[in-house]
Amino acid sequence: MNLFKRKIIAFLPILAIMGPGIIAASADNDAGGITTYSVAGATYGHSLLWVLVFTTLALAITQEIGARMGLVTGKGLASLIREKFGIRWTAFVMGVLFIANLGTIAAEFAGIAAAFEIFNVSKYISVPIAVLAMFFLVTKGSFKRLEKIFLLFSFFFIAYAISAFTLKPDWGSAISSLVVPSLQLDKGYILTLMALIGTTITPWGQFFIQGYVVDKKLTKDDLKIERGDVFFGSFITNLVAFFIIITTAGALFAHGIQISDAKDAALALRPFFGEFATILFGFGLLNASLFGAAIVPISTSYVITEAFGMESGLNYSFKQAPEFYGLFAISLVLGGLFVILPFFPLLTILVVSQAINAVLLIPIFIFLYLLSNDKKILGEYASNKVMNIIVLLALMAISATALIFVATTIFPNIF
Repeated sequence: MNLFKRKIIAFLPILAIMGPGIIAASADNDAGGITTYSVAGATYGHSLLWVLVFTTLALAITQEIGARMGLVTGKGLASLIREKFGIRWTAFVMGVLFIANLGTIAAEFAGIAAAFEIFNVSKYISVPIAVLAMFFLVTKGSFKRLEKIFLLFSFFFIAYAISAFTLKPDWGSAISSLVVPSLQLDKGYILTLMALIGTTITPWGQFFIQGYVVDKKLTKDDLKIERGDVFFGSFITNLVAFFIIITTAGALFAHGIQISDAKDAALALRPFFGEFATILFGFGLLNASLFGAAIVPISTSYVITEAFGMESGLNYSFKQAPEFYGLFAISLVLGGLFVILPFFPLLTILVVSQAINAVLLIPIFIFLYLLSNDKKILGEYASNKVMNIIVLLALMAISATALIFVATTIFPNIF
């Protein structure tokens, strides 16, 4: 056997373990994420790029904590909350999560609707078809087949990198904005900042990563590889965000073109890059929306069924886990209805839902911090001081941002 074949065989176990971190992180670049990044770039140029450094680090650490707890205990985050804090706190967290997830699921279908509107397809046609497609994809597909599909979707985000390099932006300004923070104390800027945090470090993602490694039957022996999977996924998700922001900043902000959502961004790029760029951007939005429309409802089902001791996971059939798939179906239908109903504006669903996510992260981070430091549960795998500092700094930063937003809303003239 030659050296090349031996290296391939040695690499196969790594491929078998990788997936949860990349999928969980890539799904953060969903419809709400793409819209938020587009609005940030078009409205504020490069000035919000520094937030990506913070969210990359916070996402990597919090996702690693979730994966580590799942690998060591063989249980999801909801199960650990129930065992440690009781059913009342579990019900509270489930309520928080369901609200956050419902807004995110609605944002996914809003993204699907916006993407199809680029190609002149009504949301009254695209959204119902998407709901049915996601339902049959998940209920009829095996776990391994779904994982391959989700991983394949993850690589389609290269569309945004192509757009960015085609534009030839001011790379010096972009890099400078990454390392030199700037802050504007106005309501719109703070709302967008909160949305950037909430669309990257999502409440559902904290539960999904832990439930996913358990469902994949990984153990603590896989920690080293899974940690690399999580860190790589976190880096890739914000690299995509970086490309979207600099593309919209260079093409739209630099020319004073205002947009209200990702569809507007795609259409506004047409004069600069031609029809191909619009199609490419629209395809990226559609892909991300479909990806999220499958992942977030699955996460919702994972968590709620697990929290109350029901059969949970994609390895079960519909007959074996009716509650799991029933909740999945309910999440799809409710998310689709919010978009179809005429009095729910798409932009409000897409951006504001991400800002709400940031606020709802606060109680979840508290439970994550407490559990990850419990040596009775994790033993030698409990979080170290560096990880604790990063989680606490993220918790304080999110809380401070939320307070500043409230202050700028109540006292706009002061700021």
